[in-house]
Amino acid sequence: MSDEKGKWRLKFNPLFHFRSIRTTMLVSFSALIVSGLLVFLLLSLNYTTDTVLNNSSSYTLQLIDQVNADIDSYISYMDNLSDMMVGSVDVRNYLFRYNSGENKEAITQRLLNTFKTLKDSREDIYNIGIISNNGEYLINDGTDSLNAYMDYHEMDWYQKALLSGKEAVISSSHVQNVVQNDYKWVVTLSRGLVNPVNNQIEGVFFVDLNYSSINDLCEKISLGSKGYIFVVEENGGIVYHPQQHLLYSGLKTERVDEVRNSKTNSFITDEGDNSKLYTISKSDRTHWTVVGVAYLEDLLGNRKETQLTYVLIAAALFVAAVLIAILLSSMITKPIKALVKSMKKVEQGQFENVTLQTVGHNEISALTNSFNIMTEEIHHLMIQNMEEQEQKRKSELMALQSQINPHFLYNTLDSIIWMAEGGKNREVVLMTSSLAKLLRQSISNEDEIVTIASEVEYTRSYLTIQKMRYQDRLEFSIDVDPDILDLKIVKLVLQPLVENAIYHGIKYKETKGMIWVTGRNLGSIIVIRVEDNGIGMTEEQLAHIFEKKTSRKSNGVGAGNVNKRLRLYYGPEYGLTYESQLNVGTTVTIRIPNSAWEEENEEEL
Repeated sequence: MSDEKGKWRLKFNPLFHFRSIRTTMLVSFSALIVSGLLVFLLLSLNYTTDTVLNNSSSYTLQLIDQVNADIDSYISYMDNLSDMMVGSVDVRNYLFRYNSGENKEAITQRLLNTFKTLKDSREDIYNIGIISNNGEYLINDGTDSLNAYMDYHEMDWYQKALLSGKEAVISSSHVQNVVQNDYKWVVTLSRGLVNPVNNQIEGVFFVDLNYSSINDLCEKISLGSKGYIFVVEENGGIVYHPQQHLLYSGLKTERVDEVRNSKTNSFITDEGDNSKLYTISKSDRTHWTVVGVAYLEDLLGNRKETQLTYVLIAAALFVAAVLIAILLSSMITKPIKALVKSMKKVEQGQFENVTLQTVGHNEISALTNSFNIMTEEIHHLMIQNMEEQEQKRKSELMALQSQINPHFLYNTLDSIIWMAEGGKNREVVLMTSSLAKLLRQSISNEDEIVTIASEVEYTRSYLTIQKMRYQDRLEFSIDVDPDILDLKIVKLVLQPLVENAIYHGIKYKETKGMIWVTGRNLGSIIVIRVEDNGIGMTEEQLAHIFEKKTSRKSNGVGAGNVNKRLRLYYGPEYGLTYESQLNVGTTVTIRIPNSAWEEENEEEL
């Protein structure tokens, strides 16, 4: 009776309807696998990158549309202001002497009062004025004069205003150098003025706007930790950018052409880890294009959380499958139980002693062999990944250490050892202290602009070390006016020049070398000189002094680099000048503007 009952159970047990273990396993776990994959797929679809990017693009577009609307409103206000000035009888009478019985002083005073009222009402108005082809002009409070070195007739904003009829013209950001001694970055709104005598446009009303309002409108929008907004005018000029100085110095570029030629309101750049989402909104009022730039790294910042969700779900499904496998293990052969046990060890990260012995040539043996190969490959990949991470950390450390000139450091340390062995404790302390100061500033991440005092102290530390290394072959003198020590200068300009003086001038001199570093306040400019009595240079060498040179013993900051950075920061009229005479010596002069002198003169005006 019991045998018949057992046969009945086997007959209606679906696991025994298949001819092979493989088929039995496929049928048993297919439902679980398919269910898990369906759940996993549904969740994955809700968290795909395309969905995140589309949502981010729509959200960003709403934000920059609002910025565009705010800018339109802002420009419309300025346009209305220009309407008032263009229609002013005083403007007409002042520039063109048209039908006015009043004296010029009364007209001028009314216009100045109007200018003052407008400037006082708006902090973002930097300059306001009127100017005509015949040379008549009135700017701000009446004391400002035109730049004698610039022809305002050739200014882009002036010409466009003359050609645009009575429509307002908005320029891209530029240096407004039409006003004497005033070189600020502005956006100019200009509008033509009609001479009523001949009904021709022969004058221009202009308003220079600083960045405060546009900057506030753009910076109030957050596009992740690194995202930003910039504005492009119709012809491709940059109106506003949070890193404007980097753009004009060539250290940063923007995809302006792609923005202008884009047929959609967004596109994605392929730049690896720095890939960005550009979202575009064009104004029909100003014809400006507001561009939102968001880094994909920020937009997909929740990717790790999403992946963790997938892992947790997969783990839950796996646990459920294991529980069912335990129930089914009594109906599947013993090798399957051993395989499951080994798989649990692998799941826990244990790769030792998990390889199974295979017996026979059935499906279980094939599965066991595949399992052994898989675990060995995973273990190998984990070890390889750990080695790669370790190598990466070493590379990062080497990159950091490579900032310091190794030859100079080795020679300095050798000198310290030599002095220590000779019992020169005082010299060891002095040289070690100087080296510490030097290294501290060399590896610092401070801004590019430092005080002259900091630059001089850094150079003094360097010269102290070199003097002790060269012993009685080198002397130096530093004489800098105290009243310029707190002024700012581009970082790392003195030390490279002093290094050049040592390695290219004094090093090859048979007698003792001398380096003089002086700094003087000459009113509107600061002059710092580095003078040596080395071997000097020929006229040909002097002519090529700013050309790039490569040397393993150089820190990579040569005279050409220093001159380029000074000219980029202060202007082409500043930088380095060299004087040299063969077998006599070389003098290099650094000229930078005196910011304190400029501030005092502005206050007096």
